[in-house]
Amino acid sequence: MKAKFNLALICMTLLSVYQLKGQTIEDGKAIIDLVARYAEARDKADTILLKSIITEDMDQLVSSGEWRHGMEAAVKGMIGSSQVNPGERILKVERVRYLSEQTGIADARYTIKNEDGSERKMWSTFIAVKKGKNWKISAIRNMLPAVN
Repeated sequence: MKAKFNLALICMTLLSVYQLKGQTIEDGKAIIDLVARYAEARDKADTILLKSIITEDMDQLVSSGEWRHGMEAAVKGMIGSSQVNPGERILKVERVRYLSEQTGIADARYTIKNEDGSERKMWSTFIAVKKGKNWKISAIRNMLPAVN
């Protein structure tokens, strides 16, 4: 199982960054990098990295409808899900926008290429919060659209 974070066309992605007063292109890059580190942590089953990039009160809603509340439940669920559902995971951030100077939203296409060659195409939304100078994931929402 090898996840890849698709950084192709990062310039185009950064052009779609919606900024508020006080936000910078560096904030957009940092949020995109945060999603890349999330993909890396999932790929490597790196719980230390995962815990360093998510908030204590983080929550996640996955496409099966399962809610994961809190860091421990989220990390356990992420690692377990990667083991039960092997495949190449690709997260491609398409847009970053801000709700405030401390809160950003990253929308990403999320594809899992299964070992049998089939693909599961989903969307993921990452809610990022700025803690000091660092961005962390506060929430993730995955969805499997009825129509791709």
